[in-house]
Parts: sequence; C-alpha cells; structure tokens
Amino acid sequence: MKKIQIAIDGPASAGKSTVAKIIARKLGYVYCDTGAMYRATTYAAQQAGIALDDDAALKAMLPTMKLEFVPDEPEQRVIVNNVSVVAAQPSVRADLTKRQQDIAAAGGIVMDGRDIGTTVLPNAPVKIFLEASVHERALRRFKENQEKGIDTPLEVLEQEIAARDKKDSTRKISPLTKAPDAITVDTTSMGIEQVVTRILEIVQEATA
Repeated sequence: MKKIQIAIDGPASAGKSTVAKIIARKLGYVYCDTGAMYRATTYAAQQAGIALDDDAALKAMLPTMKLEFVPDEPEQRVIVNNVSVVAAQPSVRADLTKRQQDIAAAGGIVMDGRDIGTTVLPNAPVKIFLEASVHERALRRFKENQEKGIDTPLEVLEQEIAARDKKDSTRKISPLTKAPDAITVDTTSMGIEQVVTRILEIVQEATA
C-alpha cells in the first residue's frame, strides 16, 4: 500500500488528535501535531521576549527556530531550539504551513487541525472532516477535566466550545471550513475505535 497524506480537520474536541495518533500508529505513518507546532512557536516567542501580536518580530525570529518531531513512545515529543505556540499572525501561519507541507511531502503522514485539507494539504488523497454536536464535545471535555480534577460545569464548557467554533470559523486567516472533497464523519454517537475503523476504510478505498 502506497503511503499517502491524510488530512483530518474539524472543530475543537471532535476527537481529531486522538484519532489521528491511532491512525498514524496503525498505518506506520508519521503523526504531525500542528497544534504543538503553534504552541512551540508561542513559547519560543515568549522566551525571546517577543509580543505574540508583533508579526514583524515573529517573522524575524522564525528563520532561527529549528523545530522537529521526535518519536518517544508512547507519545511524541516536539523539539524546538527555544521551545512552543502562536497562531493568528500571518507570518507564523505562512511559516508553519510551509514546514507542515515539507514534512508531508514524502507522504506517510497524518495531520490534523482546522485548515489542513483546505490550506496546508489541499491535494491530500484522503481528507476527513470530523464533527460532533456541541453537547457531545462539551461532554467529552467535561469527562477529561473530571479525570484531571478540573471541575468546570458542563454548561460553561458548551458555551466555550460554541464560542471557539464561531471564532475558528470566522477568523480571517485559514478559517475552519470543510474542504469540498472531504468526507464528513460525525462522531457524535461513535466510539474512538469506530471512528478509526471508518477512516481506515476510507484510506483503504483511496489506496486500492
């Protein structure tokens, strides 16, 4: 089976990262955590004393920032010479988009985010758009928080996720949108393994 690019997009708490990691592991692919790249960039900027909204200063810093993914069972570490996040600045998105495209160039990559299928990997053979109801996503976040000892009311989480959806879908640079050729997988009533199985079926069809 040839190794391809797999783009997984969707709103917050739709299960993108969890599913993408499992898919990558099962296929022997690289998992590119784009969120971690932005966190790494933010940390690097903070370490350098750069304001996170100073696009010109960020643009000057980016060429000096080395960033790489290192396998580290059972997870993956992101290494950066200054270390970690930013997001809405044009220079940052342009720089990290180029890095993500370079990482994915040889195929064998699973990448998740909010603009992977539309902006980062528009020619990916497999594009998945994960979605779930606001209530279901808030419930998942609520359960995760409970396990961590964080007691945030479910209603508050629903409000936060709805607000995040609006912010992500209306931002000027690379808003959250479904690519025209992406396949929607509604995870509202699905378990993780069911979602993984469905995506693997889509990948198999694309590579047959």
